[in-house]
Amino acid sequence: MADQEDEDLKMALRMSMQNTPPEPKRSKQREAAAAAPLASPEDCRRLQRELMAAAAEKRMKEAKDSSPTSNSSVSLPKIVKSGEITSKERVLDLKNAPSSSNLSVPLPKVAKSRGFAPKEANLGIEEANQLFSMMFGSEVSKDILAQWSNQGIRFSSDSETSMGLVQHEGGPCGVLAAIQAFVLKYLLFFPDELGKVAPNAPQTLGSKNFPKKRYVATSNFASPTEDAKSRALVKSMGEILFSCGSNKRAVIATLTTIGHDIEGSEDSHKDEVLAKALEGLSIESGSDMQKVIRVDAYTSQATALQKLEEALPVFRSRMGAMLFLISALLSRGLDYVQADRDDPTPSLVTAPFGHASQEIVNLLLCGQAVPNVFDGRMDLGGGMCLKGISTSVEVGFLTLLESLNFCKVGQHLKCPKWPIWVVGSESHYTVLFALDTSVQDENELEERESHIRKAFDAQDKSGGGGFISVEGFQQVIRDTNIRLPREKLDHLCGSGFIVWSEFWQVILDLDKSLGGLKDSTGLMGKKVFDLYHFNGIAKSDLNGGQVSSSGGDTPLQRPRLTKLRVSVPPKWTPEEFMADVAVSSTSGGNESSGKETEAAKPEPPQHAPLVDCIRTRWARAVCNWIGDPPSIV
Repeated sequence: MADQEDEDLKMALRMSMQNTPPEPKRSKQREAAAAAPLASPEDCRRLQRELMAAAAEKRMKEAKDSSPTSNSSVSLPKIVKSGEITSKERVLDLKNAPSSSNLSVPLPKVAKSRGFAPKEANLGIEEANQLFSMMFGSEVSKDILAQWSNQGIRFSSDSETSMGLVQHEGGPCGVLAAIQAFVLKYLLFFPDELGKVAPNAPQTLGSKNFPKKRYVATSNFASPTEDAKSRALVKSMGEILFSCGSNKRAVIATLTTIGHDIEGSEDSHKDEVLAKALEGLSIESGSDMQKVIRVDAYTSQATALQKLEEALPVFRSRMGAMLFLISALLSRGLDYVQADRDDPTPSLVTAPFGHASQEIVNLLLCGQAVPNVFDGRMDLGGGMCLKGISTSVEVGFLTLLESLNFCKVGQHLKCPKWPIWVVGSESHYTVLFALDTSVQDENELEERESHIRKAFDAQDKSGGGGFISVEGFQQVIRDTNIRLPREKLDHLCGSGFIVWSEFWQVILDLDKSLGGLKDSTGLMGKKVFDLYHFNGIAKSDLNGGQVSSSGGDTPLQRPRLTKLRVSVPPKWTPEEFMADVAVSSTSGGNESSGKETEAAKPEPPQHAPLVDCIRTRWARAVCNWIGDPPSIV
């Protein structure tokens, strides 16, 4: 009996030395124990055990309250379910952290119960200082902080651009454009998933597939309801955050200054309540961030989406863009973000204009804060390398800087799963998208040309001279299923060898039904399709003489949506070929009668910086549009 009590005492002492121990066990109250008569050594030992347990509890509490956060230890957040913690949701383990490096990552503490302002849900001061420094640096201007503190994530109120997020401040456009790209993915290609979802119903975010190869979305951009747009926004935000967390967790940052009154208020009044609650609120340092930011971590997608839906009014508020960027950075883990970068010294929000860096855009698009847009890594030797995009992505990225030869966008970003691209210029981010998934398909005739050329080269014994023997030519014809008329075959074989240029000219004049490339439509492999460009920044729309609702002469401030007709010739045609085929930019892809086709005049090609971006994806593309040129600034 005495030995067992001694073991219990030793256990209490060992527990008192741990930093994050379980709750110590206690017997009855100390006062009750003191009142009992000390009639035997067993009673003395019992009292001693009670005193030691109480001392152990006190030391554990002091150690828990005073232990500093360090980069060599990991503070693991508990998983929150919107109203309670369930038995199935456990403390996150290190194996659930992003796996791009072996760094130890201090994760933010997370609330244990529902509510907007529990103390334990705040960032630690060291984490807050690190986060603020990473985002803005040590000498950020008040103008940049104002830009990022006054931009909500809100849909445009204009009917023509109601599916788009509107930007009023310069700077956060990179965050808004990335979210916009994912919102379009759900609105255009997964509208059936935007209905009412039962609480705790299983949710699937991320990569999806269509049962059929081609899908054409509706062009009625005003058709989605407000509820559908909100659900698309929630799913988009959730997908991005889980991507940042290696599809294992998402961290959602909200505000401690917002109390339960916002949760209980009606939807129509939530924005007003929030605006009043945010009066005078500013974040100008890590200390400010530590005081006002609340963070919650989730491993369940359904629970995270439920929390995002509840927090939508907060993200619509003027702090929305900053809160979402903070959420993405914490979902990834601050040390992992720094490890992703080639140079972790500069701030992620760039000076002097406060634009989102390429690292921010890449983090939101692919889940890693790498600074480059090429595929994979570029080895520089000496153990040094530059990090690019390591995997395929759902939505892509194009940039004007590639047309200026400042960079090269890799195939991962250039050819995403869905025909949606964030477009970068020197100072702004916008979005380009198509309704037809087939715009990314390879040109059918280009594939045919590649197949024929590969078969020809396989028989070329001249070391690349571009000619083959008659016997080799017969094998090429068999391999490519080309059926040449006798007179053409005799003409090509008359000299005893066949030259590629002569053979290629015959193929161009040979009908497709015989294995050639001659197209009865006259397009000769030319692709014609529509693209749409959305610029979310609210600017004066001079096109069509729009005026303000007050009836004055001030042009309406609203985002811009521009439809472009794009014509892409096959790679072997001369530049002049594009002017030989008349395709009206206003035809909208509908087939017209023969007389209309004959009467149609080719639209003169138009140029804008956006066209240069499009040509980095579709070489030598020619674009037309109606009205003002699309703007990427």
